[in-house]
Amino acid sequence: MNWKQKIVDPDAVMKKIKPGMRIFLGTGISEPQTLVKQLMRSDYNNLADLELIQLVNFSDAISLKTLDDHKYRFKTFSSGNMVNQAISQGLIDLIPTRFNRLQRLFDSGRILVDAAFIQITPPDDSGNASLGVSLDVARSAMKQASFVAGEINPKIPRTFGNTFVNVCEFDLLVHSNQDPVYFQRWEASQPFDRIAENIASLIQDKSCIAFSIGPLFESLGRKLAAKHHLGVHSPVFTDALMDLIKSGAVTNLYKTIFQGKSIASYAFGTPELMAWLDRNHFVEFQEIQTVFDPVNIGKNSRFIAVIPARKADLTGRIALHHGKGNVISGPMELMDTFLGAQISKGGRIIFALPSRNLQNHSNIMVSIERYHNQLGFEESIDMIVTEYGTAMLNGLSIRERALALIEIAHPDDRPDLFFQAKQKNFLYPDQIFSKDSSRLYPHEISDQQTFKHDVTVRFRPIKPSDEEQMRRLFYRFSDESIYYRYFHSIATMPHAKMQEYVNIDWKNNMSIVGLAGEVGHGILIAEARYLKEEPGKTAEVAIIVDEHYNSLGIATHMVNLLKKIGQERGIEAFTAEVLFSNRKIMKVFKKAFPHLKSILEEGVYRVFMPFDPACGQTRP
Repeated sequence: MNWKQKIVDPDAVMKKIKPGMRIFLGTGISEPQTLVKQLMRSDYNNLADLELIQLVNFSDAISLKTLDDHKYRFKTFSSGNMVNQAISQGLIDLIPTRFNRLQRLFDSGRILVDAAFIQITPPDDSGNASLGVSLDVARSAMKQASFVAGEINPKIPRTFGNTFVNVCEFDLLVHSNQDPVYFQRWEASQPFDRIAENIASLIQDKSCIAFSIGPLFESLGRKLAAKHHLGVHSPVFTDALMDLIKSGAVTNLYKTIFQGKSIASYAFGTPELMAWLDRNHFVEFQEIQTVFDPVNIGKNSRFIAVIPARKADLTGRIALHHGKGNVISGPMELMDTFLGAQISKGGRIIFALPSRNLQNHSNIMVSIERYHNQLGFEESIDMIVTEYGTAMLNGLSIRERALALIEIAHPDDRPDLFFQAKQKNFLYPDQIFSKDSSRLYPHEISDQQTFKHDVTVRFRPIKPSDEEQMRRLFYRFSDESIYYRYFHSIATMPHAKMQEYVNIDWKNNMSIVGLAGEVGHGILIAEARYLKEEPGKTAEVAIIVDEHYNSLGIATHMVNLLKKIGQERGIEAFTAEVLFSNRKIMKVFKKAFPHLKSILEEGVYRVFMPFDPACGQTRP
């Protein structure tokens, strides 16, 4: 099939989407804006209860108003950049994870993707296109998705590394002439020049460096131009790195991994940078797992990562930026970089900040407890740099750290910091200058059983945190299974419905879920519950099992498990309503309750299942 026959208008792509789908969107400059904007403005009925997954969001293509209207739900893995406020407002869900583990989450199915919108360059004569300057986990998303749409944009640079895909991997293609999400260069002020100079003094020739965006790196690139044989292994490639390479300071000859090449997973910058990266054989883009892998990072000697900080306190704790000052440089993202630097021979992490913010308040504080985006490993922080110098913290006591940090604070702030440090007893006294459902959760209920074909399933009471897995289970069901369970067709299972379902009144009700797979990474494949009826000692029972796990004996086991729990809680019989055509569940009930009684009314069995055949209640 000629790949050009796959080219359609964006509307045709929208018609392929089904309710409840999880859609992966390309990140950064490679965000498929034409498809995303069409998704935002389309009002097709099938575009309902969708979940949008994106590693990092930069553009305004995704409307927060639409998210607020609950048409779509948005999930991201980075708390930095412009989404931080939306996360705080509950409009965007944050999935805390280290970037080094992201690809594994997608490949294992822990993070599920039904569709993927990916931006690519125009294909060559062989149908090969480049993913451009944003690889992250695009390949893993494409591999898992049942529907993949590609947005062909000639304005995206054709890059090298692990970037090439063939158009045969896409179901549909659309053309786009949309400008990418560009980043203008930052203006570097005098404090940043002085900070960069202090940092440059800490970086030796033959070091391997990692950059991000912001005024600090504009200055640092210039200050490093006099270095020799630097290497680049950076999550982000920027204009400042481009300039540094042009200066001749970067050769990558002393790197152990990807020798001779500058490595990144993303590029953020100007049109000039994008033009320079186009068909540039000396810069390679690799998947996020490769770039963020601490072992890969650590293979390079003298790996140096410079991290802009928002605040630092006198114990050495760091609060990172949020908003535009933080691009994939939050606490979670930094963990892999931090570990890599520790593995690297001579590696180090340098935290840098101006002594004062734009409001002329000190960025060095006695405590940063009220600030978000804190790092939780202050004991491993080696150095903090301001325009007034460097505080080397490795091996220092709290008292020594306080003193060293006071020294690099703004001179006018040092007396107050010293006084506060003494009040907190950081310094010696004579130092000179200076929260019913949760409470009732039945933790004791736990079971594990191996069924036919060596399928092992773990059973436990449902949790509110199972909401998403229950939604995924719902969307895996056929229309017939949904009809058997709910007695009518249901197209979607939004958050509002499911959260009620997973929050249980444990005094009167019970819900057990079954999970298959590795502990900690299990997939919810079954749910059984009873709802106590009033008056009397009966409870209505319902059960549903993932169709891929039918006929293994799971349903029978769960009914027996509910029966045991019910007996312990004073229940004497189960009741159920079963459609005439649902022979499978009737077989399950008859196996568990050989003495059950049933009556057929208008195509529905009214089933009564006494625990004890001699039970006094004789319904129906």
